[in-house]
Amino acid sequence: MPHAFPTPFSRWRLPVLGLLITLIVIGPFLIIRAATSQAEEAITAVVHTREVQTLIHWVSGDARSLEGAAIARTRGIDTPLLRQRITEARERVLPNLDQVLALTRDNPEQQARLGALRNTLEMRLARIDEVIEAAEGATYEQIDEMIVLYPIQRLVQDIVASEEALLQDRRAYAARANQRADNASWAAMVVQLLLLLGASYFALRQQSGRLDAQRQATAASGRALAVLDSVREPIVLIDGSQRVVMHNAAFAELYGVDEDARGRPLTELGGGAWDNPDTLRRLHDVLARDRELWDYRLSQPTADGVERTMLINARRMPLPDRDDPVALITASDVTAQTISERQIRELNQQLEGKVEQVSDVNRELEAFSYSVSHDLRAPLRHIAGFADKLGRHLGENVDDKTTHYLGVIGSSAKRMSALIDDLLVYSRLGRNAMRLQSVDLQSMVNDVRAMLDSNAHAENPEHRIAWSVAPLPIVVGDENMLRQVWMNLLGNAVKYSSGTEPARITVDVKRLDEGGYQFCVADNGAGFDMQYAGKLFGVFQRLHSANEFPGTGVGLASVRRVLGRHGGRIWAEAEPGNGATFHFTLPASGQDAGANATGTH
Repeated sequence: MPHAFPTPFSRWRLPVLGLLITLIVIGPFLIIRAATSQAEEAITAVVHTREVQTLIHWVSGDARSLEGAAIARTRGIDTPLLRQRITEARERVLPNLDQVLALTRDNPEQQARLGALRNTLEMRLARIDEVIEAAEGATYEQIDEMIVLYPIQRLVQDIVASEEALLQDRRAYAARANQRADNASWAAMVVQLLLLLGASYFALRQQSGRLDAQRQATAASGRALAVLDSVREPIVLIDGSQRVVMHNAAFAELYGVDEDARGRPLTELGGGAWDNPDTLRRLHDVLARDRELWDYRLSQPTADGVERTMLINARRMPLPDRDDPVALITASDVTAQTISERQIRELNQQLEGKVEQVSDVNRELEAFSYSVSHDLRAPLRHIAGFADKLGRHLGENVDDKTTHYLGVIGSSAKRMSALIDDLLVYSRLGRNAMRLQSVDLQSMVNDVRAMLDSNAHAENPEHRIAWSVAPLPIVVGDENMLRQVWMNLLGNAVKYSSGTEPARITVDVKRLDEGGYQFCVADNGAGFDMQYAGKLFGVFQRLHSANEFPGTGVGLASVRRVLGRHGGRIWAEAEPGNGATFHFTLPASGQDAGANATGTH
């Protein structure tokens, strides 16, 4: 069904002709207007310069007039005309100068000269006012100071000379502007001729290309029909009576249309697949009210006898060869997707049950944490307290064995309390919600390092620790949890290198290809045997005895839990007697951390 479509020339003919006419009429006018505006601005600048010069001369003349009036007053002359002359000159001189300042505000050099002139003029006017006030009683010294001190003539000459130089430049600019205006008039005429020639050429070319455009439209229509038939998604166009205007091959194959269905009612196709009142009402709304139909699910029997779930989309569109609108309908087979969604819903229901079970476990863990925090601490406090009281009760007569037994009781109670504290910290690290924010690791490591240095110096003032900390980045994570990581790793480095003099602790970082960071904390301490590295990050797992290095065995397990919740990991390399190096990774952003924020218990 070939149809004639508008050619590019016919579509843009009127806008282009209108644009050409606009350019022919308005373009030269704008050119001339711009040139005339420049000429007017140049003339205005010349007038501005003359106005400045006139005002400066008035200021100088008023100053001289006031000096002459002052000298006349010293000679005993006091007439109404003289007083009027003094009043008028005094009222004009500074406002005129202020007006000059306003006119030259775009000239910093003139502003500086005028500022100096105003200061000098104000002081000179003050001397003149003193002589006028003294009248015949003015001394020769006052008259001499009025005439000699604070001269303004040189400043006035400089200002006038500067304005004269500007006047010459502005006259030259005005002459050039007038010349440009004349040139613009000629150029406008040339532009009009060129635009008229261009419009004529365009019209001739459009006329000669009309037949080619029609041939191209016919070919384009054939290509569109070929593309429509190659689309594997069923497509059909219906008119206002819901009769088929055209359809593609995929529609005919799915609904069993063996012949040309143009003009047939849509309800007759597909063995009644479209004979659904709700569907027909929605299609009527699309045609009559220009409403779009999006993702409407419809169960339909198809030509192969299978009941399929179809996703219907429809919208109204015009056709170039019809006056009435048609509706474009596309049908997508989402049967497999529907089955998958049903399976997903079933899995989600199962998952909700598992989540409820996990919530029950979390509540039990909360109860256990409360029990550990309160019920176990009280007996430990009693054991430690009564052991201390028993030692004071026995006094100085107690033997060494009894003292040893009491010490073991007290130290064991303290160790048990430390184990409970670390276990609670480990539990909270996996249970608490993460507060993601930007964390400056450089400042965090410096704070932890300062605290560890202070503690190490208090325990052993002779021990030296040499730190080497590379510049560290800013990452996104939970600040308190990341502080726990650095406290444990740097604390272990300090603890296990306490027997090495001096202790050397290195903190380094490198950027990974995927955008994250890999950190390492190395020391030259006791180290460990790599065959036991698998036990290193377990709860209560220790590779050294408590007498050799104190600790509970929970710190590295807490580190692994924190890094796991941030989307990172940790591993270690070591050799007995040659120190240990702990490597761990962190993502550059909080997305990976957020994905692991819930954690596991």
